[in-house]
Amino acid sequence: MSGEGVKGRAAAPLIRKPESLWASAVRRLLRNRAAVLGLVIIAILFLTYIFADQIAIKPYDVQVNADNNAVPQWLSALLSMTKGYARVNNAYPLGADHLGRDLFSRLVYGTRISLTVALVGPLIALAIGVAYGSISGFLGGRVDNIMMRFVDVMYAFPGILLVILMMAFFRSTFGGQQAAAGTIKAFMAQLDASVGGMLFIFIGIGMTGWEGVARLTRGQILSLREKEFVEAARAIGASNRRIMFRHLLPNAIGPLIVAETLMIPGYINTETFLSFIGLGVMPPTPSWGSMIADGARAIRTYPHQALFPGLALSLTMFAFNFLGDGLRDALDPRMRGTS
Repeated sequence: MSGEGVKGRAAAPLIRKPESLWASAVRRLLRNRAAVLGLVIIAILFLTYIFADQIAIKPYDVQVNADNNAVPQWLSALLSMTKGYARVNNAYPLGADHLGRDLFSRLVYGTRISLTVALVGPLIALAIGVAYGSISGFLGGRVDNIMMRFVDVMYAFPGILLVILMMAFFRSTFGGQQAAAGTIKAFMAQLDASVGGMLFIFIGIGMTGWEGVARLTRGQILSLREKEFVEAARAIGASNRRIMFRHLLPNAIGPLIVAETLMIPGYINTETFLSFIGLGVMPPTPSWGSMIADGARAIRTYPHQALFPGLALSLTMFAFNFLGDGLRDALDPRMRGTS
């Protein structure tokens, strides 16, 4: 091969395939240590969710009255329970509650409640909020003004109060047990009982969690619909449906995902608060909120009964916050040139 040929090949420019937006976002996300830590914790929680039946050492609802408030040896020594009031039993790795139920198993099954809320809450909020905000932002004008005033009205109503009122109404003795068969009230009460008391939590999140998504979606659509690529699509005769689903929503979905990820701790906190005050999941279904409420009654003598579910709740909320912050940085277009 001639030297001129080698020189010509060496001088040829190297063509590098441009990195897609999502590939670049994933790369930046994986370089964020806090976000990766949150992702690892969430992955462990989901594995616990899936394999709870195998991880739990006892059924969460089995009561052994003789073992109520039992503690293992290591916990008795750690908390200095040396006054003789603590019943030592190493069959319970984290101890037992006041009804003799295994705390470890109830913590494991409580993961299912919190992660179910973490999954269903954003899906409901996105489904309603994206549809509502897209229509409002795309149509604009008077329609947009009317639709946004309705959102303002919904914002003014306290969401947690709405959930409490629904639960108090449908779970009352009249609604749950004495309502006439076939009525909507009886049907809703039975459906709520069949899903362990989660139905009205989902309804409450769905009715009150979509307003922020709708506003954010509207803002994104209003901004994007005036961009050059949308004008070009209109110029070549693209339909409104194609413009919405091929150009507007794909470019608006990043901020929406970030916003909903950051809202997940709020959804979990709502369920925990409702369970804490006795309006969440129905006993004996375990929830970290109800476990904290039970442990709070014995906080002076058995602080671990409130401490362990409190730590599990805090760790979960921190993990989703870390992941949400990482997603926000990864999907921010302004960060692309600095990564």
